[in-house]
Amino acid sequence: MGPDPASERVCRFTVAEDRAGLRLDLFLAGLLPDQSRSSIQRLVKDGRVELGSGREARANTPMRTGNEVIVRIPPPAPATLEAEAIPLLIVYEDTDLVVVNKPAGMVVHPGAGHASGTLVNALLHHVEDLSGIGGEERPGIVHRLDRGTSGLLVVAKHDGPHRALAEQFQAREVEKRYFALAWGDVRAGRRIDVRVGRDPAHRQKMSTRSPRGRTAVTRVLGAEDLGGVSLLHLGIDTGRTHQIRVHLSAIGHPVVGDPVYGGVRNHMAAHLRPVTRLQRPFLHAAHLVFAHPSDGRRMEFDAPLPEDLQIVLDDLRAELERRG
Repeated sequence: MGPDPASERVCRFTVAEDRAGLRLDLFLAGLLPDQSRSSIQRLVKDGRVELGSGREARANTPMRTGNEVIVRIPPPAPATLEAEAIPLLIVYEDTDLVVVNKPAGMVVHPGAGHASGTLVNALLHHVEDLSGIGGEERPGIVHRLDRGTSGLLVVAKHDGPHRALAEQFQAREVEKRYFALAWGDVRAGRRIDVRVGRDPAHRQKMSTRSPRGRTAVTRVLGAEDLGGVSLLHLGIDTGRTHQIRVHLSAIGHPVVGDPVYGGVRNHMAAHLRPVTRLQRPFLHAAHLVFAHPSDGRRMEFDAPLPEDLQIVLDDLRAELERRG
């Protein structure tokens, strides 16, 4: 039995000149912020995407100026994942959304190798009605943090708030600030504006060398020199996968403790030894600001450094004071 047409969401787009040449899935990813690229590819495969030109719709079909693209999005599927009674720090909750302080080590949603123990599994236990717009594996998830990154995430309870929040992220209207410890001396005021995409040689990594990289901007808002490492206060204008880790590594100042992008070192000055206690990258999403999807009021949240990072920072400052 086919989908109920009355419950479908139908979207129509015309390809502008500056979007010509893009793959169909990338073209739609930029216009449907509430759909992941994999869900868009699934829509194409299921025959829910039509090209007005009569060409067969494939995920890699190149777009042509003036082409009409019609997308029929089915109603969200109910989540079928198992709810798990995993401790979760809920910072704020109302009828539309939840703001959580994710611990380091927790994966945001199920995927290869992580079928359980994720933030989604915990949310299904703590929140009765999550948005299904992200699909069965990502109910309510509007944005993500890396497994090793701690900090603030907003989660939508219903489809309306989910779409509204996704549009804010797409329009770069959400304010996100992080604390990171980076190797070397990094100065405040620096702006890193380098495209980020899938590494062509290592598909599990991201890179600034990707031929299909997407615009990414990271700003150094503040910096504290700790004698060989710098505590950075960072703002990101975009939210690409691994963005901060990739950007800091690209300028020669990787995040301390990051084994993927060059942040783990075996040899260092004695006063920097506290960093060897890190079990993950020193990266924390500390500040989040967005407009409430129902009434537009400003929602602002802060999360202090978790204990594992604060202890390392305190010891580095103590060593610096002792030396000085």
